[in-house]
Amino acid sequence: MKYDRVQEADPDVAAALEAEVDRQRDTLAMIASENFASEAVLEAQGSVLTNKYAEGYPGERYYGGCENVDTIESLAIERAKELWGADHVNVQPHSGSQANMGVYLAVLDPGDKILSLDLTHGGHLSHGHEVNFAGQLYDVEHYEVDADSGRIDYDALREQAEAFDPDIVVSGYSAYPRQVEWERVQAAADAADAYHLADIAHITGLVAAGEHPSPVGIADFVTGSTHKTIRAGRGGIIMCDEEYADDVDTAVIPGMQGGPLLHNVAGKAVGFEEALQPEFEEYAAQTVENAAVLGERLQEHGFELVSGGTDTHLVLVDLRGSHPDVTGKEAEQALEEVGIVLNANTVPNETRSPFVGSGIRAGTPALTTRGFDEDDLREVADLIAEVVDNVDDEDVKAEAAERVQQLCDANPLYE
Repeated sequence: MKYDRVQEADPDVAAALEAEVDRQRDTLAMIASENFASEAVLEAQGSVLTNKYAEGYPGERYYGGCENVDTIESLAIERAKELWGADHVNVQPHSGSQANMGVYLAVLDPGDKILSLDLTHGGHLSHGHEVNFAGQLYDVEHYEVDADSGRIDYDALREQAEAFDPDIVVSGYSAYPRQVEWERVQAAADAADAYHLADIAHITGLVAAGEHPSPVGIADFVTGSTHKTIRAGRGGIIMCDEEYADDVDTAVIPGMQGGPLLHNVAGKAVGFEEALQPEFEEYAAQTVENAAVLGERLQEHGFELVSGGTDTHLVLVDLRGSHPDVTGKEAEQALEEVGIVLNANTVPNETRSPFVGSGIRAGTPALTTRGFDEDDLREVADLIAEVVDNVDDEDVKAEAAERVQQLCDANPLYE
């Protein structure tokens, strides 16, 4: 990839862009929330739609000259409906967090109650952490995963919902490696006469491909990111029944955003079209299989996985059992030195700071996009084990870096 026009206008930015392409090509991207968009999606996101303002919705804009962007946004909406089976879709949120904000603004008042999974147990900032807007505007109580199994205790969740009496129950998580039983969360919400928001930011693609059960038609609201496992343009999405359509749309504009990022909406439309092709189901299935193999191999090396394994695209490793003296941050940094990029993560019953963590989270969406298969993931697991076992051994890390480069060369990116 070359950035000739950027080079002419701004050599410093061009150099950073080209360095980033090289970094992505020559490292193993295992941050579970990252993926590689196709060049078609990248082209759409870099298009002339950057120039256009179109506050409002297709057919109901505040500005003129919107006939082409109306077509593109309508395509994104219709393709999303086909992918997830939703009655109503809003594709304008700039991120998954803003999609959640849109739902809160649609049905909650400041001070209303949110019941959501604790961040250190796999939840998300925008589900009500105290440093986030949701935690500052609303009365939030958190549920936790079971201490022994690492899984959600749905009976305990229902009891907590009945006691706390929330206005909305939030499901869908950022570091929970198991399938979510949406009906049982809905039962907890029903017991409290609360709304149910299912945030599928991480698993949008898995749900679309049938690799994870769908909350659409069960939860009142479904939100997500559009650039993770679904590999579309960067941003967020809200899905709901028609009865909530006007409230959601009004919450997005004028409630929390002005003009939509139409170049990103175009990227969403293109990515959704790609996800409607048969090959996408193969990709999603391979992503899940790769994660399972990664987890199994890490367990063979003595690593402990939260919940004992994975049903999804990620594994969450608790280092305290196998490597009590290695923090998540130390493991992250050592692995990045050899070209394996994942993230330190908190684990249930965390004893360290969230900025340090006792675990690491590793995902397979981006590697699968590059063409990695089960054998590749076994080798990746071997490399992770070698490096974490020897975080201060420069010889071990040098050898691992060479093997990482070989894997990258065998699975080229953006040729």
